[in-house]
Amino acid sequence: MLTPEHLHGLRNLSLAARQAVEGALAGQHVSRRRGAGLEFSQYRPYQPGDDLRRLDWRLAARSDRYYLRESEVDTSLTVHLLLDASASMNHRDDNGLTKLEYARLLLAALAYLAGQQGDAVALTVLHPAGLHHVPARTDAGQLPRLYQALEHAQAGGSFPDATRLAPLTARRQRGLTVCVSDLYEEAGEIQRLLSRLRPVTGEILVLHLLARNELDFTYRGAVTFEDLETGRTLQLDADQQRRAYRQQLQAWLQSTARHTRREGYDYQQLSTAEPLTQALREFLRRRQRQP
Repeated sequence: MLTPEHLHGLRNLSLAARQAVEGALAGQHVSRRRGAGLEFSQYRPYQPGDDLRRLDWRLAARSDRYYLRESEVDTSLTVHLLLDASASMNHRDDNGLTKLEYARLLLAALAYLAGQQGDAVALTVLHPAGLHHVPARTDAGQLPRLYQALEHAQAGGSFPDATRLAPLTARRQRGLTVCVSDLYEEAGEIQRLLSRLRPVTGEILVLHLLARNELDFTYRGAVTFEDLETGRTLQLDADQQRRAYRQQLQAWLQSTARHTRREGYDYQQLSTAEPLTQALREFLRRRQRQP
């Protein structure tokens, strides 16, 4: 099982994405189904009620038997990847990776997987200075464009305001939206964005990214914490506060998961210390249930 540290150490998003997908999900995904599409698959005998337009009349003339051309239907859709690039994504875990670095690997792998499925993939980096948008395409140059955008993505500031997010919610592009964020917000701005996206995009998968040292509170002794977005600091004894912190964190995580699912979004909590496998399989499950 490939660790995030190994994939990050490759210093190559293209190679890391391919290794993550092929190593974790080899042979598990199927992107096409039989039907009345354009790519020929096989013949099958005619049955009463079948569409006569699909009969192969040349074969019938030669063999005096009636067969239908059964083809493969492309089940592709549009996958829109969203990356939260606010400053809290610069938080670094004990394994040396920041949330942003993990998110880059994750989104690169999701883009590669979607491309293997024949999907059109778009990416939007949500930064307070403005949105960096790569429109959905399926051509051979799309993955390099997405990898380049991810490699250049930098986190900073707070989550963008509604004015900057307006172009994102103005686009009507049905498909599957995948949002990677730590969901740290001042006044519900991330949840408001998701609620505005739902009518214009369809299904939404929220991948809630947290560091292991946040989840387990691995700090010891006297520690000074700094809010990466506001600059505020807090001094405390980590050993004394560990129990209360964990209780409050679990309450927040449970409340966040309930609220997100109640709003109709799919929700998956992730840790920067864990392999990408879980997120890839969750994405694949959501993608394969699309009509």
